[in-house]
Amino acid sequence: MSIRQVVRTLLLAVLLVGVPASATTQLRVDLAGLAVGADTVVHGVVRRVESRWSGDKMRILTDVEIQVTESLKGQPGSTVLVTQPGGRMGDIGQVVHGLASFTAGEEVVVFLQKRGPRAFRVSDLAQGKFQVKREGREALAVPEPTESQLLDPATRKPAASALRSMTLAELKAAIREALGEQKP
Repeated sequence: MSIRQVVRTLLLAVLLVGVPASATTQLRVDLAGLAVGADTVVHGVVRRVESRWSGDKMRILTDVEIQVTESLKGQPGSTVLVTQPGGRMGDIGQVVHGLASFTAGEEVVVFLQKRGPRAFRVSDLAQGKFQVKREGREALAVPEPTESQLLDPATRKPAASALRSMTLAELKAAIREALGEQKP
């Protein structure tokens, strides 16, 4: 190998090391799109978050059990099990960028896709989760921050999230409106 080829190879290696890893890219979705596209929408409290090895021991999966306070779409039962790729088992961790994160005891509204008779995944990655934050009598529904680069569905150009914080009552009313339902 000539000196010129070695220098070119080293220069290419230095340039590639300096390039940041790309985040997950996905289409931006609005609240109506989330509601209509989901199989199930629930308001509830996260009861447990537990990581485990996949059956082939090649991947880590995290199970999130949510106690359902109210079903806004579908008939999920009293609890739902959300399974996501990634998690931590001992000293080994796997990260999947763009997914929603959950903490035991956290109050949430989640938009879910069926993955089996009683198993679900969050619709549209982190866009499908709102955290409910309570201050006194006020309950605020805050969209999950996303690490994903969002693209406008029409132009396919980078765009900001279409989701915004609102009261829990406003969120539920907007979901019902998107689904064409009357207030109970």
